[in-house]
Amino acid sequence: MRKKNKLQAANLEGSPDDVEAAFYKALQNADIEALMACWADEDDIVCIHPGGPRVVGAMAIRATFEAMFNNGSIRAWPERARKTQALASAVHNVLERVEVLSTEGPAQAWVIATNVYHRTAQGWRMVAHHASPGTSSEIQEVSGTPLVLH
Repeated sequence: MRKKNKLQAANLEGSPDDVEAAFYKALQNADIEALMACWADEDDIVCIHPGGPRVVGAMAIRATFEAMFNNGSIRAWPERARKTQALASAVHNVLERVEVLSTEGPAQAWVIATNVYHRTAQGWRMVAHHASPGTSSEIQEVSGTPLVLH
């Protein structure tokens, strides 16, 4: 099991919202230790990066983020969260606003992500992060009753 310093533990003792904030802060700071402290210590944790394969387990998830951090931090901010929570689980669906470098300079892209949290013996921890490719323009949300049923 990984050792966590008191600061990291204090940031993760609260709610799923606190873990989510710590996760995105770790992405923005390219801080692999803080990022991995957000994850549950379970064999079946899952991460899917946009357009990528299913990555299972802490070692594999760590390796994918380390590879991404070799190119710098990930400038992503969760927006327009849709949240459901039960006694021991929470699901957050967010639109991630991602800053990317283009030939014209900094640009913004959107990614749709679902973050799943479980209450563990260590407090709330992420057990799944599934991010789908977005677009360079703001993703439109469809809600309410659809006009056409399939």
